Amino acid sequence: MYKVFVNDKPLFLTNEITKETDFQLFLLESIDIEQLIIKMFQNKIRKASLYYPDEKAILKKVKEKIPVCKAGGGLVYNKKGEVLFIFRNGKWDLPKGGIEKGEEINETALREVEEETGVNKLSITRKLQKTYHVFKRNGKYKLKVTHWFEMHSDYVGIPKPQENEGIEKAVWLKPDEVKEALKNSFENIKLLFEEEKLLK
Repeated sequence: MYKVFVNDKPLFLTNEITKETDFQLFLLESIDIEQLIIKMFQNKIRKASLYYPDEKAILKKVKEKIPVCKAGGGLVYNKKGEVLFIFRNGKWDLPKGGIEKGEEINETALREVEEETGVNKLSITRKLQKTYHVFKRNGKYKLKVTHWFEMHSDYVGIPKPQENEGIEKAVWLKPDEVKEALKNSFENIKLLFEEEKLLK
């Protein structure tokens, strides 16, 4: 099962039909996916499931119906165990951005972290889960697939937000500050930290 966020509301891609649920269920083969997305953006649908019998093919089928863009991002720790966050559009987020031609996705993640925060001396320690969310650009809906990496940095300076990208702050947050920041963050970012807690 995959969880895609549409305007921070969950859209589950599933190969199971459950009767006891408050989710609206749609058949992937017959649904106009753009109409469903519009209804989720308009808050007419709060959460939904898209059903397709073959779990391995379900994401491929969705990608046939909506354009996809690939991004890379970092969950970055410093030597003190603090986490690097950015603040943009009124929400706390992690640094990430779109892949450029000829790049490997891990290179994208490293480049975007450095560009958006000024933090360098980065090393990737492991690959984290991918997250999925739908956004609108130039009047078209797209599915963003973000590949996340856990990183460590020996950088000791003060992070510098990339202001021309609308980033107001780039800061290191202590674990208790992270919990507070996540209250005003995106659902897909919260997923990464849920995964982290399970592993530690």
